[in-house]
Amino acid sequence: MNAPANIHSQQHHGFTLGRSPQSDRLLQLSFPKETVNAFLDAVSEWPVQALEYKSFLRFRVAKILDDLCQNTLQPLLIDTMVDRETGAFLVTPEGLDQVEQADDMVMFATAVSHLMGRSNFDAMSGQYYARFVVKNVDNSDSYLRQPHRVMELHNDGTFVEQDTDYVLMMKIDEQNMQGGNSLLLHLDDWEGLDTFYPHPLARRDMRWTAPPSKNVDRDIYHPVFDVDTEGRPIMSYIDQFVQPKNFEEGNWLANLSDSLEGSKHRLSIPVSIGSFLLINNHFWLHGRDRFTPHPDLRRELMRQRGYFTHAKTLRQPRQV
Repeated sequence: MNAPANIHSQQHHGFTLGRSPQSDRLLQLSFPKETVNAFLDAVSEWPVQALEYKSFLRFRVAKILDDLCQNTLQPLLIDTMVDRETGAFLVTPEGLDQVEQADDMVMFATAVSHLMGRSNFDAMSGQYYARFVVKNVDNSDSYLRQPHRVMELHNDGTFVEQDTDYVLMMKIDEQNMQGGNSLLLHLDDWEGLDTFYPHPLARRDMRWTAPPSKNVDRDIYHPVFDVDTEGRPIMSYIDQFVQPKNFEEGNWLANLSDSLEGSKHRLSIPVSIGSFLLINNHFWLHGRDRFTPHPDLRRELMRQRGYFTHAKTLRQPRQV
């Protein structure tokens, strides 16, 4: 990996920027209480429902946050999210750390995401974001809410026609919780890239389907690998929803999954209540480690995923 650009080379206002102790690729973006409170005061006339009904308000609250940061936040987000050397943030708005502030958390995360993109419609929730709870016992039809096993590394948006350039994952609440760290792997750090990317099956169209809870009733066909605007590998893969058509595809996918899960460069990232991960979905894979069982275990998460409205990663976007 080349040395990343100097993150202190530009002036920042209303926030601080650093590097994660787990990886230089993951930047830590923190907003002090002064910025957070000023933002919440400035947007207090709008409930979250207003942002659900009027999508242009999502961009208005984004502008308010950027103005409070003297317009230094938006260019940082735009440039970093498509930077192959980084492309990921752990964002912490200080003082937003109680479940009672959930609507404020959604508002703040929406402002950040809409400075460099727009969140897609989330069919699971029927909104531009989804909130969901993980409990000790679950009977769902995917690993999303099942706490006692690892959710393997994957990309989002594999079974929809919309471009999914970024993924935002926020922790709203956590009770009686041990374990469950977020898992990340940068594609360029994966030891198996040079083995699987050149393989003939890497660019074969495969069928991707979703379980009923996703509220998506149409199959999508695309390959596991593609290239970005500069011809570098990108990935669109999830083990639960790919449907191999034969012995050859099934075993290649199983070997690919084993290689990803066995990577020594997989990161384990603790995320505190009110903080969120924001990653480029094309060259970062994400997952979740297992939890320690507890009868009163509870975790609430909020997800946004969408497409970039400024700089691009995809060579030929599916959505304009």
